[in-house]
Amino acid sequence: MTRGRRASGGGPQGPSQRQLRMGELLRHSLAEIMARGEFRDPVLASAHVTVTEVRPSPDLKNATVFVTPLGGEDVDAVVKALERARGYLRAQIATKLEAKFTPDLSFKADTSFAVAERIERLLAKGRS
Repeated sequence: MTRGRRASGGGPQGPSQRQLRMGELLRHSLAEIMARGEFRDPVLASAHVTVTEVRPSPDLKNATVFVTPLGGEDVDAVVKALERARGYLRAQIATKLEAKFTPDLSFKADTSFAVAERIERLLAKGRS
């Protein structure tokens, strides 16, 4: 059997322990930075953003940040504003993070809450 493959024939394995740890460190750092609200961008200054998940790449040089604004309003505007502010956010994270590299960030809207709500409605409709 080759190294790094499952006995069942392989396939994609989940994230490594390093990726999970880095993801949580990044999520906590970003949440703290966003809670302070020190942004020049008026969209970010007025928005309350929740960082739901951070998925680092296997080499930890890139990370996808899933965010949702409180109330789910203006999701696209918030994601675009975060993309514009990613240099600032990366610099702020670099001061907090004790790592060899600070990952390059990309932001995406987290749609898992909307999907869960839709499933919940369908299940409630089926019970009625």
